[in-house]
Amino acid sequence: MRISTSVFTLIAGVVLGFSASIAHAQARLEGRLLVASEVLEELRETRDQAIPDRLLERAYGIAVIPATTKLAFFAGGRYGHGALVVRQPDGRFSDPVFITLAGGSFGWQWGVQQSDIVLVFTTQRGVEGINGGKMTLGADASVAAGPVGRNASAATDPSFKAEVYSYSRSKGLFAGIALDGTVLRIDDDANAEFYKKAGIRSQEIISGAVTTANSSAQRFLAAVSTSTGMQRTASAGNNLVVTGPMPEAATTAAPAPAPAPAAAVQSFPLADPQPGTEPKTK
Repeated sequence: MRISTSVFTLIAGVVLGFSASIAHAQARLEGRLLVASEVLEELRETRDQAIPDRLLERAYGIAVIPATTKLAFFAGGRYGHGALVVRQPDGRFSDPVFITLAGGSFGWQWGVQQSDIVLVFTTQRGVEGINGGKMTLGADASVAAGPVGRNASAATDPSFKAEVYSYSRSKGLFAGIALDGTVLRIDDDANAEFYKKAGIRSQEIISGAVTTANSSAQRFLAAVSTSTGMQRTASAGNNLVVTGPMPEAATTAAPAPAPAPAAAVQSFPLADPQPGTEPKTK
């Protein structure tokens, strides 16, 4: 009888410990998304030190890696966990895909520093590069320190052929950062834990085959939408509404035309024939 009781107690302890471990992992991932949301929200409120609006509005993907730790003693390293969202063909952003960032550096250096890193992907190829599991910035996708300033033009890069623009915020200062050689990886374990599906692939999340209603993920998506000039509005079909300046014709007293059927709406063509080039003015 004592043996049976001991075995039952042991099994119960293992089950409770496993459940607590799962709950802790879920809370940790939710916290990661909430901090990433705060990074975007705070950057959006910074007038002089921010990612240019035009760069965000045309982004194919955005990755936020908060509290990235840089440790250096002669040789250095950078490591962090974050989340990536990818724009879908209809203009909406996918649910977050968890990623890790790691990189090394050499030279005379020492100390420990934490910074928030934001990556803006400007081409579809750059985004697809990480979908295979990992991507090295500067090798698999060209990377450049991004221009800073709400109204700054990404054309400050003379060639503007970078597929990824990188930013860093440390001690309140926000600036472009060079991340050549840094590796981005899909965090398969984190994705499996958060979406509660073993063996989940990043493409399933990006394509919308796997989704979540988790509040932390929704807040992160809301922060991304606001940063990129998009707003989610409630509607019967939960469609994405992209708001912008009203055309001059719409300011007259004439009644607004009836909305076009959903199937006829063309949103976010995404393809930019001359990425980074400012539109010509007449």
